[in-house]
Amino acid sequence: MANNGNANGNVWQFKGNTATSDAAAVALRKLVFKMFRNYNLNSGKPILAPSPGDPSASPSFLTCPVAEEAVAAAARSGMANSYAPSPGILKARRAVADYLNGELPAKLKEEDVYITGGCNQAIEIVIDSLAGNSVANILLPRPGYPHYDARALYSCLEIRKYDLLPQKDWEIDLDGLEAAADENTVAMVLINPNNPCGNVYSYDHLNKVAEMARKLGIVVISDEVYKHVVYGDRPFIPMGIFASIAPVITLGSISKGWVVPGWRIGWIAMNDPNSILKSTGVIQAIEDCLDLTPQASLILQQYWSSLYRMDIDHGLTELMLDQVIRGNRVGETFTEQAYSDMAESSNAMFRLQDDMFILENRYINTVDEKN
Repeated sequence: MANNGNANGNVWQFKGNTATSDAAAVALRKLVFKMFRNYNLNSGKPILAPSPGDPSASPSFLTCPVAEEAVAAAARSGMANSYAPSPGILKARRAVADYLNGELPAKLKEEDVYITGGCNQAIEIVIDSLAGNSVANILLPRPGYPHYDARALYSCLEIRKYDLLPQKDWEIDLDGLEAAADENTVAMVLINPNNPCGNVYSYDHLNKVAEMARKLGIVVISDEVYKHVVYGDRPFIPMGIFASIAPVITLGSISKGWVVPGWRIGWIAMNDPNSILKSTGVIQAIEDCLDLTPQASLILQQYWSSLYRMDIDHGLTELMLDQVIRGNRVGETFTEQAYSDMAESSNAMFRLQDDMFILENRYINTVDEKN
């Protein structure tokens, strides 16, 4: 029984927020740390961790010394010791816009981009900005990235799932997506290149997704963190290409492409050529959320403003991609020996077994038994 008193008879009027516990229970970080705590470190056997999701944890994946020197130069410059504006400094926002524009028919401007402390903070800001309606719901992929579930729970946004189809290279079940939506659905999350499935969606499929989003009247949140790490035959297509059909909020970061997840630089890009996100107040809500949260490191923002040019000159992401391809060959050998039903990957740093639900239940039961 809970006791809110003490030896002197006082009754304390505060208690912990259970919403944080409920959300953290489904967070990937908690699951991974829980798994590592169950390793027997005294067995004398080496630990093989094939799916950490952190490239920097391996000595095989190192960022370029040129990038490290650029960060040091930004720190020494004296230009990065102050507070940054909530949306990010203009030259960093402009650099991200230039980096993303590529094939986009409606080009991004610096005011369309917001700098965040990694993609996880971008997820939190966008979901919080859409969660104002007490009956609102969001469509999340299954399998998916658990941080979306955790943040939606914390923000009291109802979660509804749509399936990815392994027999169709993990394409979205569009019929199931439509069936899961109703008049209170505000957004769907699309992860492309996909985490954890490792697939890359085709132009035609993304076009169908945009048409479905327009039919449902929802915004597409496109998580494109793995765009730099595509090594299959299918090219990466940014969802922003289809923003004239339905508005697209693109999320990204430098964590995977430059092997620096600890540097915590990400972004939110508003692909909104028809000004739908502006007229519905979503852009204002995002800007208000940014005023309430910590800013991304100014040192890293100063560095990022030159990173795009450095990538062109020094091939930083190409170096990373070569390392991933070599690692994928090792993964192919491992999965051929251990798991014949492991799905092929076109972008990820890990492999996914087709029968995800059995795998998840088996792992959860094992952890519970050990605890």
